[in-house]
Formats: sequence, structure tokens, C-alpha cells
Amino acid sequence: MNKPSTASSLTEWLDWLIQLHAQEIDLGLERVTEVANRLAVLKPAPVVITVAGTNGKGSSVALLVAILTAAGYRVGSYTSPHLLHFNERIQINAQPVSDQVIKDAFAAIEAKRQSTKLTYFEFATLAALSIFSRANLDVVVLEVGLGGRLDAVNMVDADATLITAIDVDHIEWLGSDREQIGFEKAGVMRAGQLSVCSDRSPPQRLLQHAAALNVDLACLGRDFEFEREALNNNQDWCFVAKERIDNLPMPALLGEFQLQNAAGVLALLTKQQILKLDRQAIEVGLKTVKHPGRLQTIQLNHQAWLLDVAHNPQSAKALADYLAQQPVITKRLVIFAALNDKDQAPMVKAIAPYASEWLLVELGGARSTPLADLQAVLRLCGINDDQVWAMDSMQHAVSWAKKQDINQVLVYGSFITVSQALEELAWMN
Repeated sequence: MNKPSTASSLTEWLDWLIQLHAQEIDLGLERVTEVANRLAVLKPAPVVITVAGTNGKGSSVALLVAILTAAGYRVGSYTSPHLLHFNERIQINAQPVSDQVIKDAFAAIEAKRQSTKLTYFEFATLAALSIFSRANLDVVVLEVGLGGRLDAVNMVDADATLITAIDVDHIEWLGSDREQIGFEKAGVMRAGQLSVCSDRSPPQRLLQHAAALNVDLACLGRDFEFEREALNNNQDWCFVAKERIDNLPMPALLGEFQLQNAAGVLALLTKQQILKLDRQAIEVGLKTVKHPGRLQTIQLNHQAWLLDVAHNPQSAKALADYLAQQPVITKRLVIFAALNDKDQAPMVKAIAPYASEWLLVELGGARSTPLADLQAVLRLCGINDDQVWAMDSMQHAVSWAKKQDINQVLVYGSFITVSQALEELAWMN
């Protein structure tokens, strides 16, 4: 494949990046930091906030951006993966940057990397930093892609860090228990800097690492808390730290678990001393925040579609908790597909009480779970074969689901699952 130029399409650039490095994931900071230094992009804004964790990272980034933007700051955000368009990963004031801006950044990186090999994610991270460095921003919020300690995002020294809920995931890279994974997440902390952990039971190795670095660490349940208010039909909540903030509006993101994310965000924003915020900015941010793919609802004629990127046992339980609080639905069809490196049985068991029928989909790609293996997982979870249909593509699954006399369709299992479903739903509309 020929090397693209700034005149090439973004798709051509992305296809070229995928084949540039033999490995999809190649953890380590030496190579990418070397190129970042050549580009002079390691301080992309006066204030940098890094967000790590297993679940809740994307929602926490969205909340940070919404509140900071409402406060009048120019905010850059870098997240991954994307759902429909690569541009979703690199945003300024919650708006994706243009194809041309990204292509120009890619070209600048290619001119500087020389013989250094970079993965797709490393190239994307450098592009975000390059774009932010030239955008005259006040704040940059960076979401860790995988782990923390060795993730490309961690080449940037953050002024403050937020670590969200921690669970066992990506065991082939991060370890097989919460202690090891917690240590990897803690790698984003910097000596003497502020850090917040919104996991109610942080691993001991995370706490030990913070103590060794003399990190100013605030933990949920110890240093801050959230409470539901009995006023206003239970539609308010309060943030509790050294000072209480009462009668806050519920986040616009669905799910009670979003209060945990919102509390972590407020703990960081109220504890830091650089950025000035008022109550109005907090309220506006909570009311207007958006995060596609997380309990996203779409109404299609008689059917209510619910799409969620839950892709591990912890996030599947959060999805199940949300379903448990909703009115009883007699018929709910579940479209499920997951990657083969995930612990799928707990993901299925969590949702099984709320599903009447299942459509299984093979996503395609190296990490896709074959249909036969998905079927075996459902049988293991006690789901009868007559409740299960296998589909050879998401297109067929969505088309079949739309024709059924069923009240709700739930789509979950991975970011790719939701992405493919959204593509089909957009095409059908």
C-alpha cells in the first residue's frame, strides 16, 4: 500500500496505519515518546487531566468536558475506541475535528517518525496531542486506551488523574487479578500531584503506589461520597466532600452508576486549584452531557432499542442493574456479540433474567468469537436453544429484529457490537 498524503482520504490513512505495525497492541512508552519529543507535543495545554480505569472512563471524560466547557474553557478530549467515525476520538469542546485536521497531523507525524514503528493507537494518540498543541486550549482530557502505566497516553505528565471503576479485563496484557490491574492503572499518577479514584474498593497496590509517590489521592467512600436526595421525586443528588453540594441535577447519562462517575469528576474538579468553576457550570454540564453507546436509546416505530457497550462482567452487571429498575417488559430481544478475550459467561448471566430471546452475531475480525462458541456460552448459562438464533452478520440481525413483534431490542457485548448495530440502524433510517 502506498504511503498516503494530505490529499488522501482519512480512510486511506487509517487503512495504511493498520498495516504499518504488525501488532495491534505494543505496550511501552519509549518509541512513542521519542516521536512525541520530535513533535514537541508533550504539553498540549496548560492543564492536562488523564482518565484511567476499566469501566466509566468514557462517561467520566464526557462529564469533565461538559462541565469544563460550560465553565467557558476550551477543552480538547481524546478517547477510544470510536463508534462510527474516527473523528469521535479527537474533539474540541465536544465537537469532532475535521478529516483534514487529522490528516495534516498524520502527515506531520509521518515526517518526524523516521524509522520508528508506531501502532495505530500510538499514531492516533500523537495526532490528538499534535492537534491539541496547536489549538490554543485551556484543558486537555486524555482517556487511557489500555491499562495506564505502559499506555501511549501516559507519556504525557498529567496535572491531575482520575481512576474509575477497576475490574479484571485484558488479562493477557494487564494481569489476571484486580491488584495487578490496579497497579497498572495507578501508573498514570505523578508524584505530588492530585489523583481521584472513583472505585469504592480500590486495590491495595493502587493505594500503596499512591503513597510511595506522595500522591494527593482522594477515594470514593473515604474522602468523598454521593447521596440521593429525597426531594423533587428523587431526581436530585448531592456531592459530599469537605463541602457539600446539594440538590444537583441527575446526569443526563442514564443509569444509577453514573452518579459514581459524576462524583469522581466533581471530586477532581472541586479539589484542584487551577481551574475556576461555579455551580452553574456544574449543573449545565450534568444536564447536557452526552456519551453515545452507553445506554443509548433509539425509538423505531413500535420498538425501543437500547444499545450499551458493556463488554466485561462489571459493566454487564451495571447494565443489568439498570434493566432491573425499568418497567417490566414481557418481550425483550437481545443482540449479543463479544470478543474472544472476554469473560463472556458472567456477561450473559447478568442479562439472562431480562431476555426472552437472543440473537448471536459473529462480528468478524481476529478477536471475534465464533457463533458456535457464543452458543456454547449461552448453553453453559442455562439458556435453551429454542430461545437463541445465530446470525451471520449484524445486518441480518438488525433486519430480523426489526420485523419481530417485540417491545424492546437490547444490543450489548462490545464497542464493535454497538458500532455495527448503529451503522445498520442509521442505514435503515
